[in-house]
Amino acid sequence: MPVQDATLIVEVTGLRSGKGDVHYAVYDSPEHFPKRKGRVSYGNVPAKADGVAILVKGLKRGTYAVAVFHDENRNDEFDQGLLGIPLEDYGFSNNARGFLGPPSFTDAAVILNKTTVRTVIRLD
Repeated sequence: MPVQDATLIVEVTGLRSGKGDVHYAVYDSPEHFPKRKGRVSYGNVPAKADGVAILVKGLKRGTYAVAVFHDENRNDEFDQGLLGIPLEDYGFSNNARGFLGPPSFTDAAVILNKTTVRTVIRLD
């Protein structure tokens, strides 16, 4: 019996406005998380003040980590200030937090072991 593709539902809450887009990237390996290279799925959806739900379809069952950011000014960049301090709200699956950088893949890991798995990311 062939293994069915799975869907990861990423609910993003805590947006400060309905302006711009919410960008997402899904990774399946710690080597690439959360860099531009190595994403297995990525894209954006229009922001809504009360949050958004992103359906990432066609994934194989396995372990993934998700990174999102709210691109309020729609410049398709994760804006950072002096010393790389984020100027836009962002978050990771499991609401994982890093110290002076992104969290580890392990801390952000979501196990996609069913046809549909849901994760909630709260932006800060």
